Amino acid sequence: MKRGAKQRTYTISAVAAQYDIHPQTLRLYEREGLLKPSRSEGNTRLYTDADLERLEVILSLTRDLGVNLAGVEIILNMREKMDAMQREFERFFSYLQQHADEFAHFTEAPPPEKGVLVPVSRLSVVRRRTTTRG
Repeated sequence: MKRGAKQRTYTISAVAAQYDIHPQTLRLYEREGLLKPSRSEGNTRLYTDADLERLEVILSLTRDLGVNLAGVEIILNMREKMDAMQREFERFFSYLQQHADEFAHFTEAPPPEKGVLVPVSRLSVVRRRTTTRG
């Protein structure tokens, strides 16, 4: 979303009608911490598209799979942690790609002299080189 662009929001009655649920159900989900709609200046709940996506997951878990609200909370928390781990992995992978040439120099180092301590992480590299040269 662009900065300064206004995000679309929906009132509790519009969301309840769209998903065929009672507004009290949405209030319950908010009390349980499953949904966190923003509020207008008049304190009206405002649901964003991201809130609606989360609601769809909640409804799928409860309606289709019979998961109770405690289970829904655990699943949603696990999904958030997995998403964070995925983003962290992607950042790390990007870092490795950007610095691949630097890392290649580590594996191209000559074998250590006899009697010198070698870190275990390099031992397999040293063994491969000495067996292919010897």
